[in-house]
Amino acid sequence: MSAAVADAPPARDIEGVLGQLDADLVALEPVKTRIREIAALLVIDRLRREQGLACARPSLHMSFTGNPGTGKTTVALRMAEILHRLGYIEKPKVVSVTRDDLVGQYVGHTAPKTREVLKRARGGVLFIDEAYYLYRPENERDYGQEAIEILLQVMEAERDDLVVVLAGYRDRMETFFASNPGMGSRVAHHIHFPDFDVRELIAIADLMLDQQGYELTADAREAFGAYVERRVRRARFAHGRSIRNAIERARMRQASRLYDRREALERRDLVTIEAVDILASSVFADEDGALQSGGEG
Repeated sequence: MSAAVADAPPARDIEGVLGQLDADLVALEPVKTRIREIAALLVIDRLRREQGLACARPSLHMSFTGNPGTGKTTVALRMAEILHRLGYIEKPKVVSVTRDDLVGQYVGHTAPKTREVLKRARGGVLFIDEAYYLYRPENERDYGQEAIEILLQVMEAERDDLVVVLAGYRDRMETFFASNPGMGSRVAHHIHFPDFDVRELIAIADLMLDQQGYELTADAREAFGAYVERRVRRARFAHGRSIRNAIERARMRQASRLYDRREALERRDLVTIEAVDILASSVFADEDGALQSGGEG
């Protein structure tokens, strides 16, 4: 038994983390269910160890698949807290990286880059976003395979000190695992993050607005619903990330609207976002306009 497990706080402490996960994420019930199942397994394994029963450390490496903005990074952070509280990792930290952080541009550059990242992540969770970009078979001089080989070694030999989460689009991750069976065999938990529908996206906006101390008027709420329905049909839509960006732009428009009478503002003025702050978005431009191919406005 590792020192981390021996010194771990009571298992009930993770209920606070799971509660925070529920508070942080709208919908995503399948994801929350899988995280609770993993947490339950780890709690029971801990209790078995305390009773002197045989219990091998479970594999904790994971794959998170889904479109951008569906909560993968947030869940990784909460998972790190759960693993730390149960003694499976030393610190509740997540080191987020992409291919550029791991793969070098010339011979002899990749190994030290990859090992430096692993050193920073040791004792916590390494989150590799768009992990499939590590594998580029069309380029025989690409150094991504070297990074993969180092990761494979560490995921097996140092799994008591590091949890690796591989993230990205579902179809590309499936191709990546098919092309790298050694990586797939080391990942025990595959969790898919479904897209949010319009109702859920509006609920996410409500949560963000409440956290920042803003309110929508009735007209603004109607306008925001219309905004979301248009935005989801445009290119580069990133779910929660796009909703956050929309709120930031609405806040800027509100601030511009209020600026000239800043000396006479009341609290109600400062917390209220009006329909005009939403409707000024270029998303409401001609549906056949140039922004049809992208942009959030």
